[in-house]
Amino acid sequence: MTPVSARVPAITYFFTTFPKATETFLQREVAALVQLGVEVEIHSFYGGGGDFQGVAVRRFSLWRLWHVLWLIPWLALTRWDVFGIVGRGLLTRRPPGWLNFWENMLGAGFAALHYQAFSRRPPAHIHAAWSAAPATAAWILHRLNGHPYSAGAHAYDIFDRGGDWWLDEKLAEARFVHTSTQMGAQALLARGVAPERLKVIRRGLDIGPPAKPLRSPRRPLRVVCLARLVEKKGLRRQLHIYAALREAGLAFEARIYGEGPERAALERLRYELNLTACVSLPGHASPVEVTAALAWADVLFHTGVVAVSGDRDGLPNVIPEAMAAGVLVLTSPVAATGEEITDGETGLVAAVDDAAAWVRAAIRLSEDDELARALQARARAWVEREFDARRNATRLRQAFAEAGS
Repeated sequence: MTPVSARVPAITYFFTTFPKATETFLQREVAALVQLGVEVEIHSFYGGGGDFQGVAVRRFSLWRLWHVLWLIPWLALTRWDVFGIVGRGLLTRRPPGWLNFWENMLGAGFAALHYQAFSRRPPAHIHAAWSAAPATAAWILHRLNGHPYSAGAHAYDIFDRGGDWWLDEKLAEARFVHTSTQMGAQALLARGVAPERLKVIRRGLDIGPPAKPLRSPRRPLRVVCLARLVEKKGLRRQLHIYAALREAGLAFEARIYGEGPERAALERLRYELNLTACVSLPGHASPVEVTAALAWADVLFHTGVVAVSGDRDGLPNVIPEAMAAGVLVLTSPVAATGEEITDGETGLVAAVDDAAAWVRAAIRLSEDDELARALQARARAWVEREFDARRNATRLRQAFAEAGS
């Protein structure tokens, strides 16, 4: 008898954008599935495209959405059982924000324009990487044609402004729901997702060579931060921490890589705090530049916070990347970082508003070689155990097999 794990349906993957430079963890997930022999079809709703691992990425043309102007009214008349749900929702509930509104409309438009083609050539299983546009499309196609689907639900989907507009409806009919943290799992259980349909499967890395040797002495201390320049990364607080490090007399050099809407404000604050000589903002880092930055750094700073909107990080992929490379990690305790960084075991943890605690922790990491080597070893072991891309893709592959059995 063929084992269940071998009977994997062809997976039609829905992404908002694929490939996307800031979502390399999704590229690793798909690549690992392809290497495991899973047949994959990829649809990118907004941008992206090209060829990935020998698989053509089918890029949706936004110009086709003009057809929705006549298609949606026709579908509303002929399939009110489906579009009536959306119509009533539009009249009775407000979206959490304009971005989420348009993401959901994009997903609905994709489904309306593709449901006949998918009816003629039914996908064996649809997997929506995110709960906004991809899951909206998968949910509507399921209700129109009966296609089985699963959906990812991660920190942004669950927490930003109370969660995605149609999150509960979309997850209720999914064969399974994929989340990557225990924090996300607890929130989804509280929303009513049945435990047996919830798959907590972490993202993953292609685990590289052994961690680099500890640099000793670590003066000046080399600090790196790799993050989108957005509120939930706590970067304004991070700049105040650097000012406290300078006042404490700790020699250091810090590089904050990334782009985002807070760049101008961060540049101004960097000048106001007189940090231009020791803190730089080099901009977006390519994968090659990320590798070089981690090879240079002694310590990774992660100052995550809960944004005003409720958005927060899940388990930032840059932290296990640093752990795998031998970079020491100093992080805030916000969100799911505690699932990978245990204070004094795999890194150090300090409240982001307590600059003095960050100073003390940074000094420890710069001076205590015994502590640093122990943190390096345990961090690397955690990554190898919990964050191997192929191992975690094997678990996702098994979830697809069970969903199709």
